[in-house]
Amino acid sequence: MASNTSDNSQQRPRQRNGPPPPRRQGRNPPPPSSSSSSTRTQSQPQPQEQTTTQEKRKPVFVKVDDLKPGTKGHTLTVKVVDQNSVPQKPGAASSSHLRPARISECLVGDETASILFTARNDQVDLMKPGTTVNLRNAKIDMFKGSMRLAVDKWGRIEVTEPAEITVKEDNNLSLVEYELVNVDEIVRNR
Repeated sequence: MASNTSDNSQQRPRQRNGPPPPRRQGRNPPPPSSSSSSTRTQSQPQPQEQTTTQEKRKPVFVKVDDLKPGTKGHTLTVKVVDQNSVPQKPGAASSSHLRPARISECLVGDETASILFTARNDQVDLMKPGTTVNLRNAKIDMFKGSMRLAVDKWGRIEVTEPAEITVKEDNNLSLVEYELVNVDEIVRNR
């Protein structure tokens, strides 16, 4: 005679009724609450938590002339002046599962200055010469010592209605070459 109680490997765990057991406190214990949640049963309603709606900040638009190396989070309205496709190296996308990246360098600017914008993949289609775009959460990348404007996955490019922007092409910030200088060396040489 086989009984279910004698064979422990075949038994299922016993189901519990009631509230779950209290949690063990680990490294980061939960914050103490004012009401005792362990005495609450499932039939009692839980109090509604007050959610505060965070108001969105208005974007602060900057001019191209205000851009500095290594900065990020810029919102600006620029006009696309020129677009040049960057040819890809034959071995750049050697993996068969990766699609080849489309990269284009676009000269963009406003009435204060101009800068090269690096457009990638779907951004290339938006950056046509003559269009006016809003760049949100743009950043400055350094490429061979010069500034390039870029929008990564956390930013956005929005094509807007054409604006009367006369781009100041003679003040191209991408033509300025920067050099990384160690501050400790300057202090020691004094």
